[in-house]
Amino acid sequence: MQDYRININYAKALLLLADESGTQEEVARDMRLVNDVCRENRELFVVFANPEVKAAKKKAIMADLFESRVCRETMAFLIFVVRKSRSVNLVGICEAYLELYRESRDIVLSHLTTAQPADSEVRAAAAKAVADHTGKQVELVSKTDASIIGGFALEFDSTMYDARYSSRIARLRRAFDTNVYESKL
Repeated sequence: MQDYRININYAKALLLLADESGTQEEVARDMRLVNDVCRENRELFVVFANPEVKAAKKKAIMADLFESRVCRETMAFLIFVVRKSRSVNLVGICEAYLELYRESRDIVLSHLTTAQPADSEVRAAAAKAVADHTGKQVELVSKTDASIIGGFALEFDSTMYDARYSSRIARLRRAFDTNVYESKL
């Protein structure tokens, strides 16, 4: 619970800074980038979580990785996070900022899972369905999972539309397991 408070407080501060400077979209793009980089590189997370690595070294790593790729406000914020010894919370702060940003812009995050990579028509249809249901703009994240065999799963706002073949097969199995055949003999 304490990490959540830390993440949300830092994210709120960054949102206020971005709002004052009029760079909310750029900072949101930067937070997606930072989040992706930190999630993909386990070694980077280990370095940021290690208290024995000096803050100056962490700042140098931040500068090397992000200085040319993010806006000035984001870079200043990243250095601030390192200076306050909160670099271990960087992924959580990024996610909290993106959540607050979506809230402030009436954007709903939606996850589309398919067995094969979804083409643009399928993604557009899924986004339209979510937008019609929620009345909000949609940020659609698409991923593939071969274990669902076919169909799709669409998740948004703690709602899931499940049209996966694997779940249909599982329901049929449960139905056959509980079905008791009584002979009329």
